[in-house]
Amino acid sequence: MRLLGRLGRGLLWLILLLLAAALAVVVWLKVTSTPRTAGTVTLAGLRGPVTVTRDAWGVPHIRAPSSDEDALFALGFVHAQDRAWQMDFQRRVAQGRLAEVLGEAALPQDRFLRTWGFYRAAQTALPALSERSRRMVRAYTAGVNAGLRQGKVAPEFRILGYTPEPWTEVDSIAWSKLMAYDLGGNWEEEILGMRAVKRLGREGLDAVLPPYPASGPTILSRGELGRSGPAVPAADETAVLPEATLRALEAHLGAARALGMEGVPGKGSNNWVIAGSRTASGQPILADDPHLALTSPMLWYLADIQGPQLRAIGATIPGLPGIVIGRNERVAWGVTNVNPDVQDLYIEPADARLTERTEIIRVKGGEDVRLTIRESEHGPIISGVGAGEVGPRVALKWTALQPGDTTLDAFLELNYAQNWSDFVRALKKYVAPSQNFVYADVEGNTGYYAPGRVPIRRGWDGSLPVPGDGSREWQGFIPFEELPHTLNPADGLVVTANNKVVPEEYPYLLGNRRNWAEPYRAQRITDLLTARTSRLTVEDVRQVQLDTFSLVWRDLKPFLLGTLPSGDLSRQALEWLRDWDGNMRTDRVQPTIFEAWLAELQTMAQDELGNETRLNSLAVLNQLRQDGELCRNEAAHRQNCAAELQASLKRAVERLAARLGPDPAGWTYGRVHTVASHHRAFGEVAALAWLFNHSVPTPGGTNTVNVARPDPETLRQTHGPSYRQIVDLGDLNSSLYVGSLGQSGNPFGEHVTDQQRLWAAGEYLPMSTDEEDWGRTTTLTLLPQR
Repeated sequence: MRLLGRLGRGLLWLILLLLAAALAVVVWLKVTSTPRTAGTVTLAGLRGPVTVTRDAWGVPHIRAPSSDEDALFALGFVHAQDRAWQMDFQRRVAQGRLAEVLGEAALPQDRFLRTWGFYRAAQTALPALSERSRRMVRAYTAGVNAGLRQGKVAPEFRILGYTPEPWTEVDSIAWSKLMAYDLGGNWEEEILGMRAVKRLGREGLDAVLPPYPASGPTILSRGELGRSGPAVPAADETAVLPEATLRALEAHLGAARALGMEGVPGKGSNNWVIAGSRTASGQPILADDPHLALTSPMLWYLADIQGPQLRAIGATIPGLPGIVIGRNERVAWGVTNVNPDVQDLYIEPADARLTERTEIIRVKGGEDVRLTIRESEHGPIISGVGAGEVGPRVALKWTALQPGDTTLDAFLELNYAQNWSDFVRALKKYVAPSQNFVYADVEGNTGYYAPGRVPIRRGWDGSLPVPGDGSREWQGFIPFEELPHTLNPADGLVVTANNKVVPEEYPYLLGNRRNWAEPYRAQRITDLLTARTSRLTVEDVRQVQLDTFSLVWRDLKPFLLGTLPSGDLSRQALEWLRDWDGNMRTDRVQPTIFEAWLAELQTMAQDELGNETRLNSLAVLNQLRQDGELCRNEAAHRQNCAAELQASLKRAVERLAARLGPDPAGWTYGRVHTVASHHRAFGEVAALAWLFNHSVPTPGGTNTVNVARPDPETLRQTHGPSYRQIVDLGDLNSSLYVGSLGQSGNPFGEHVTDQQRLWAAGEYLPMSTDEEDWGRTTTLTLLPQR
């Protein structure tokens, strides 16, 4: 017994020592990684003193009375303090240098990134910027490096065992190229369209990629076009690619998806601007919520930047100088993706002249890899990566890879804009990715512009790969003055939700008939805003941003409820759905059943296409309305859509029962529909995911205004409103904003997730430059080194 007692005491002491050691490690990591936010720091590169006051949510309010360059120096400094790992990871993505720190598993991503040449494109953009922008980039870069030299090391760098390199001016442009990929182009649709044509014939193209409905809302009306004319004649062109080439191209898609860059159905953004004639205050209200991948840390970083002339507040992206979405003292702006067709795949002839270069990919724990990259006059050859030579060489032509990109000029000048003329002048420099900019100012003006380089195609519409023999070349770009825009529209309202921009009378082709998001969000927003009998307030706009009613359910309801159940679980599921009001709330059972069922229906074309394609909800609706061919599955003995509905419901409820239990009463949406804000490097590493990933139940679903399309396999939310803002031009400091997670990227930091709870609950932070609205604060003073 004494021996057992000694052993017990010894084991207890061992446990206590291990706990003490673990606690010591945590304390050490916190102390060595948490940035200084109070006191005084002396730094080289400043002209005068700068104060950085962090509010109760960690948002920095920067005051730089000496120069605007000092203000952006301080922004770079706080970006490095709070998001150094995120910035370095984004830089490595742009450079195609992930394998250096993550090992061989990241090689497919590096091959994809090097072949496309994102960083090379950024290098050509820097010399094209204006002198003022160059000064701002230099100041920002100096601030980032000053922050990196403070001796605080993000935990990710310690885990992976490397030190980040100094920041460069090109690094501040590079991430915008990745954003252009994530938000612009249709090469993925070209590949899918080619597969559809090969497997199903010409009619299969519209079945798999349905055209925008003729009844769907457009951003601009016929009366707002300014100039109209006959639509440019265009036809779907014919081209043939062998299966091996298609699979090589799809390997690129797989690499991009592994980086979180994917065109998921229902992905998109919302913004709108309401004229004072419709508001209670008599002044405009502008709202925006860009829908992107929800990651840890979040993409955006909220900031208030005040210099002698630069006085803006809103959302920044760590790595980029200036406010991307927000307001200054006179003007507010918001963005959503236009998604014009700015990419084409060219099948190069056998005698096409190619240039060639070799790049070395360094691999952690492995041998260096030599990558040979070929380019034609159209752009990089993307059909051979990871598969060697697989027949026809397919080149990518894309506006964002062309030299002379001055998009950063445009964003920096927006920060200074004082009126519509300044706003338009700034947007003339915008290249990619083309965005729907909504505008409002304190004088009561509202407007809209869709800037960017959009190719002119004559006689073809860019929906499929084309021959690279010179017969299908771009004929310049749509002139800036003729891009879609309006100032003070007569109805006092502009709504954009990635829907079709212009009616058929527009004289240029922005994209083919399939380029646009389904019309559900745009229609719902318009209906809600125009249905109000009283004048609109900020609270009304907030309710619209948070709306979770499903128009997809409304359209699919008669087909789903007409399904003949196969088994008791299917019968119970249909009973639950019969009385549902269509609201995607976390405490309801019906959204779980509906989204699980829709996910099964979206697979109906996989047997025809021979891949993992998932249809969007409009394609599903079209098939059910027409009793379409995609419902049929000979191998499964399903001959019509009635059989597909029955079988898909059975699969959905069986999967739910296996996961959540046999009683549908327990299938509440919040149990499965949780936001998956996962870390880009450690999100799937079991030993670390618990520390870096963050989750909370969320409402909303496929194509709701508060968009929250579930992942079809897990029903988790991976994309959604990454940032929300509502700007009240009648009282600017009563404006609101919120991010999806928190300001800090450090899991040991104070402001890692404190915005997530607010974001999920539909609450906001004050978008205010008045310190009385900031709550508890800490102030760090940056002094110039003499």
